Amino acid sequence: MFTYSFEKLDVWKEAKEFTKEIYAVTARFPELEKFGLTSQMRRAAVSICSNIAEGSARKTNKDRAHFTTISFSSAVEILNQLILSSELGFLDLEDYQDLRLKLESITNKLNSLRNYQTK
Repeated sequence: MFTYSFEKLDVWKEAKEFTKEIYAVTARFPELEKFGLTSQMRRAAVSICSNIAEGSARKTNKDRAHFTTISFSSAVEILNQLILSSELGFLDLEDYQDLRLKLESITNKLNSLRNYQTK
């Protein structure tokens, strides 16, 4: 089976695992949040790894960097949602801190990737 270039990227692997964790923690959110934070967080998490994948298929580094920027923006969106979820009592402190650290690793790698793509 062919392995696409994005599948080799550590940042994509981390983002994919992070997405699965977001699905797991949001499954414990109140039913009332099904179409609120739960949906928003899941879509934003999927957007991180999806835009890394989509960008890898672009022809120019400028195009690739654009999709990496979108991935970074989705990561920052999730940070906002994690903060809100924690303050609303949907996430306990341990889950919040763990997810925030993983998100920090992802954003650092996205920054490095974007810097590489724009040089």
